[in-house]
Amino acid sequence: MELDREQDVLRAASMYYLQDLKMEVIARHLGTSRSTVSRLIKRARETGLVEITLRPASTRAPGLGRSLSAAFGIDAYVVPVPDSSSHIERLDQVSMTAAKLLTSWFDSDMVLGVAWGTTLASVSRYLVPKTTRGSAVVQLNGAANMRTSGVDYASDLISSFGTAFAAAVHHFSVPAFFDFSDTKAAMWRERSVRRVLDMQRRADIAVFSVGAVAGAVPSHVYSAGYLDDADVRVLHDEGVVGDVCTVFLRADGSWEDVPLNARATGPTPTELQRLPRRVCVVAGDNKVAPLLAALRAGVVTDLVVDETTAVGLLDAAEPAPVRRIRTRG
Repeated sequence: MELDREQDVLRAASMYYLQDLKMEVIARHLGTSRSTVSRLIKRARETGLVEITLRPASTRAPGLGRSLSAAFGIDAYVVPVPDSSSHIERLDQVSMTAAKLLTSWFDSDMVLGVAWGTTLASVSRYLVPKTTRGSAVVQLNGAANMRTSGVDYASDLISSFGTAFAAAVHHFSVPAFFDFSDTKAAMWRERSVRRVLDMQRRADIAVFSVGAVAGAVPSHVYSAGYLDDADVRVLHDEGVVGDVCTVFLRADGSWEDVPLNARATGPTPTELQRLPRRVCVVAGDNKVAPLLAALRAGVVTDLVVDETTAVGLLDAAEPAPVRRIRTRG
C-alpha cells in the first residue's frame, strides 16, 4: 500500500509540474478526488520529491558568495532576498536553505552538534525527514537559567533534529552559565557530563548561529533570563558584541579572557575548531558585528546568510588578515 501511495505521489506531481495539467484532470486520470490530488502534490513537496526554486531576475547572491569565500576562507551560501523583506522573511528563507543543506550533509553513522537559539529553532521547522542509521544529535550548550529551567525549550529543539534524522539524541542537562567557575570544573569531572562532552567532541557537523544583544528578533540568551544586570554590565565593559554557543566574543574575535566565559557551558572557539564542519546560520542586520567576530575567531567553515546581511558583513569587514584555523580539507 505504501508503495502504491508513493507511485500516486510521483504520478500526480509529474502531471501537475511537468505536464501542467489541472488538478481536476489529474483526479480523473487517477480515479480520485481533487482534494486527494492536492494532498499528493503537497506530499511531493514535503518529502523533497519536488523542489521549488525561485530565481530572481537580478540578484547579487552569487557574487557575494564568492566575495565572502575569498575574504574569510569559508564556503558561503548566500540566500537571495528582496530588499523589502522583513527580518522574519529573511530568517525563514535562510532557515529553509540551511535545513536543506543539513539534510544533504548529514547521514548515517554521523554526529550532529546543535546549539539552541532563535535561529536554530527556525531551522528545525524546515527540516525534511531523512532516515539515518547509527547517527546521533548532541546538544552543544546547557540551557537552564535563572527564571525557568530553559530545558524544555532546548530539549524540544534538539529533539526535533533527532526526529528528523531518526537519530539518537543526547541532551546536555547543565545550566547555560554556572554561578561559579569552580562549580563548572567540578561538573566537568562527572561521568554523565563527560559522556556528553565526548559526544560533542566526536561531532562531524556543528550547527549554530551568532547571538546579538539586540535586534528585531533578540537572541534567546539575551532575552530569556540567562544573564543578570551585573553580567550585562561586564559584557559591555569587555566590549563583547555577541556570542557563539553562549561563549562571548569581542569584535576582534577574542574571547579567552572574557570573565563570563569561564562559567559558560558551550564549546569554546578552540574546541569548535577541532570539528570538521562548522555551519553558521545567520539572518539580520544586528547579526553583522557578532558574525564578523565569529569569522575572526575562526569558528566557521560554512556560512548560510541572507543577501542583505552578506552585504553588511562585507561592508563592515576590515582588510586586515582574518585569524582562523580550518580543519576541513
